[in-house]
Amino acid sequence: MTLRIVAGTANQALARAVAAGLYTEPVSSVVERFPDSELRPVVDGVRGADVYLVQPTGPPVNEHVMELLLLLDGCRRAGAARITAVVPYFGYARQDRRGRAGEAIGMRVVADALASAGAQRLVVVDPHTVALEAVCAVPVEMLTAVPVLAGALAERARGDAIVVAPDLGAVKLAERYAALLSLPVALVRKTRLTGTSVVAGKLVGDVVGRQAIVVDDMISTGGTIEAAVELLLEDGAAPPVVVAATHGLFVEAAAKRLGGSRIQSLLVTDSLPQDASSALPLQICSTAPLLADAIARLHRDEPLGDLLIHT
Repeated sequence: MTLRIVAGTANQALARAVAAGLYTEPVSSVVERFPDSELRPVVDGVRGADVYLVQPTGPPVNEHVMELLLLLDGCRRAGAARITAVVPYFGYARQDRRGRAGEAIGMRVVADALASAGAQRLVVVDPHTVALEAVCAVPVEMLTAVPVLAGALAERARGDAIVVAPDLGAVKLAERYAALLSLPVALVRKTRLTGTSVVAGKLVGDVVGRQAIVVDDMISTGGTIEAAVELLLEDGAAPPVVVAATHGLFVEAAAKRLGGSRIQSLLVTDSLPQDASSALPLQICSTAPLLADAIARLHRDEPLGDLLIHT
């Protein structure tokens, strides 16, 4: 089968970079938009092909999810032999359990919809929860960008640095960074008040005089990172702080919260498109080589091994 890359509109620059890493170009595809906001994607040149559809589902999440579903169906109806959805950032991954009666489990709904639309395999990067694999009806390859980000952090980390998990959910992630950087780990215990408001309560670990490297899988409103940075500096960490996360959503007041001199560097990947004019101290680490390597191995039916998350 011939390998084909299809690019959604959510991150065309990443799709082109992935295709370039595979010495090809994305096939012709058009997403028409009707005046009432309906989408009508059209895909050409995929009949009999091994198709990899690149479309992260970041903001606006619902529009990008719907576009992904329609593109998958378009590839299937165009005669693709095998279809893999490459979703570097998987929206709705935070909705993995019910908090009260009558609440939907958004992650399961989206996973089922992708399989129903034609996805035969799903490739994601550092999903918010590894439970995604358990609820998805098709095979899920969970890649990790931690080595990519850790390589960039190694250039900034001082000998006294310490890796900090901004909440309990990020402890395993922090331990993976710490192992790659040969550094100790500290933990911030937080309390979430609302979807945008977070209070950091207690710090577990000695950060006095140390360079703090705060790591997380994603930054949305910046509330968790802001609270962690404030607590670290109050407890004696040496300013400024370094922050790293795979996915940078930066919605609402994130730029205001994370700007200024308290954060020296903010490392994120290109899983989502970033604003080059942002006032944030951003450093973008590309996931294109990681995704191209994974796609090449899948196309050749080779194991992914070292590219995957190991929990």
